[in-house]
Amino acid sequence: MHKLLLTLFILVNVFLKNTGQARPISYPGGWTLMQMNDLNRHSVHAHYSPSASYSLGYRGEYWRQKEWQFHGIQFNYLIKRLNTSKSQMNFYLKNASGLALSDYKNLESKIRPSLFSGISLDWEDRQYYVSYENRLNYSPTIDNFFLQKARIGFAPYIGKYGDLHTWFMFQIENMSKSKHKIIYTPMLRFFKGDYLVETGLSNNKNFMFNFIKRF
Repeated sequence: MHKLLLTLFILVNVFLKNTGQARPISYPGGWTLMQMNDLNRHSVHAHYSPSASYSLGYRGEYWRQKEWQFHGIQFNYLIKRLNTSKSQMNFYLKNASGLALSDYKNLESKIRPSLFSGISLDWEDRQYYVSYENRLNYSPTIDNFFLQKARIGFAPYIGKYGDLHTWFMFQIENMSKSKHKIIYTPMLRFFKGDYLVETGLSNNKNFMFNFIKRF
């Protein structure tokens, strides 16, 4: 059963690769597909935004170190947004609930309830970007941890609407109970229209690739 779910999860990842800004809420009535791959996990998040204040959708994850999966429903809520003539700041709450599935060592065929909660903040203008997010994860007997991540970014040029936009970024990530306490990742972000791609290489030589498509 677990192998079947993992196979389906991988197929969804492959589909997304062949199919914005990386925000958890879209415009009212909009759909978003988000795929993330890094040292710790592979994840897929597909959500629908009934309004500009919240979104709801499926989240699937495969955590590499302890070889477990999460499948559940994620709710994203915009707590605060500040707009000026030249910049924007966003503050989000992210919650998810579902099931954790593990075949790792003595946890073979274990299925447990799982949930997580965290916040996400970002500020940007047309040339600079700063963000922070965290996550407190609770999956009894499978994996409990606290994860946090921060980014800074710089755009080498200011493009017009519809142009290909490029950002140089630097990411720092920390995860409790991980053998890799601090991970540094220089990265590039490209976006044009409804497509966004991020790619980078961490200090421990792990490749990162993220892809987002909005509808």
